[in-house]
This record gives sequence, structure tokens and C-alpha cells, in this order.
Amino acid sequence: MSKLKIALQKAGRLSEKSLVLLEECGIKFPNGGGKLITESPNFPIDILFLRDDDIPQYVEQGVADVGIIGENVFLESRKDIGIAEKLGFSACRLSLAVPKEVHYTGLDFFNHKRVATSYPNILSDYFQRHKITATIEVISGSVEISPSIGLAEGICDLVSSGSTLFSNGLKEVEKVLSSQAVLVSSRNLAADKQAILAKLLFRIRAVNNAKENKYILLNAPNSALPRIEDILPGMNSPTILPLAKEGWSSLHSVIGEDKFWDIIDELKAAGAEGILVVPIEKMIL
Repeated sequence: MSKLKIALQKAGRLSEKSLVLLEECGIKFPNGGGKLITESPNFPIDILFLRDDDIPQYVEQGVADVGIIGENVFLESRKDIGIAEKLGFSACRLSLAVPKEVHYTGLDFFNHKRVATSYPNILSDYFQRHKITATIEVISGSVEISPSIGLAEGICDLVSSGSTLFSNGLKEVEKVLSSQAVLVSSRNLAADKQAILAKLLFRIRAVNNAKENKYILLNAPNSALPRIEDILPGMNSPTILPLAKEGWSSLHSVIGEDKFWDIIDELKAAGAEGILVVPIEKMIL
């Protein structure tokens, strides 16, 4: 029986979140023991634990069929692979930063300056688009110390909270790109492996749709239902069930989590009572 080989980062936050995603997709696998390859007993998949920077090459060469990496790693690698799905976790940004004491007036600051980075391909493309001529100093780690030791006047590095920049006397001045975890795929998957990938994507999308939505239940007088339906549409239309209390109904629907707090006052003003918001474990569209 054919199996899909998926490459994951062998350590770090991205690795942990990738494993959690597979578990949420109902995929079981032995965990621990320092093994570099493991197989699932309930889904046709083998998991390879690799360095994240190596994953694009392994997927391109067919050593792995798919992999989970940061979008920044995908773009920097320039390998002939594709993004099968954006996964919505491990969000960060690749940004330009300069010493805090520098008076920064705009992107032209970097003209004829030295900029240290571990992402020369992305940065070179960015500077070319903006017609900036700069010298890119390529280093593999400790990018933040480059200005303080005289290697460069600025840096381009990944930023999440910005605390690392601050602690090294730097300030973020330009966002080069936004990044998140992505599932990358070989462009030469056999038909049987494409079928397995389709099943995996189906599960991933069901998990991620559930995270972005909540199930809402509320009670309201029947006279208020048209207004509430306008405020709170479901995936197609809300489910409405009569209550024992004459002239009242219970309305069930699904709403994006980011929208709920914006409309709660409208729902109450329209006559909704006993509002319950419940997490969704899986959501099949």
C-alpha cells in the first residue's frame, strides 16, 4: 500500500504545532524516542523529522512527498515545489531593522548600506522591486548583533513579538513579508499519493475551519427572528427550533469567532436571550 511521506521540522515551535495539527486530524503516530522517521498506524503516512532548511530540497528531490515549513523558508529556498495549503499557525514577519538611535526616514536609508540577513534571496528581490542598491551580508545566525559589531548598518530577520530586536538595541522599520506555516508538496506526486494528500488536506481544512468558527445557540421571540437572521446568518441559513414556551424559538448557527463580539450588542438589542457560544471540534464544508 502506498504511503505519503511528510517531512517536519525535527525540533522547535513549528515542529510542535505541526504534530498537534496531525493529532487534531486524527492521525496517530509514535512520539518520542528521538526517531527520525515514524509511521502512522491509522493513516497511510510516514513522518520524517528533518532540519527545516533541508525540507524544500528533500521535497523537490522526492525524498519526502510533502513537508510543513515556514513560508519564508519556502520562498528563500527557490525550490521547484508548490504550496498545497497555508496552515494559519506560526505567524511571523520578515522585517528590516536598524539601530534605535538611527533617524530613519524611509526605505532609501538602505541605499549603499550593508544589510545582514539569513534570507538573501527574499531580501534581494525586495530591494530590486523598490530600486534599492545595497550590499547584502549573508550570515546564518545571530543576525541581530551585526550592527553592533560593525558588520552592517541594518538587518533583515524574522520578527514575532519584537522583543529580540529591542534587547539588541534595534527597531523594526519595514516589513518585507508576512509568513506562516505552509504545507508544501512535490510537483511530481503519483496519483495514489495525490489521493492520500487530498484526504490529508480535507482533514486539515476541517480542523482549521473549526478553529475559525464557533457554534452559537440563542433563544428569541418569533417576532424577532427575521432581524436576528439578518444579523447572524449561518453557513446557508440558521437552524430554528420551536421552544416549549409559546411564541419562542431556539436559533442555532455558525459564526466566525472574530465577528461575534462585534455583533453581540445587535443580537441582544434584537431580542436574543440565553446566548451560548460553543467550540467546534471539526467543521466540514
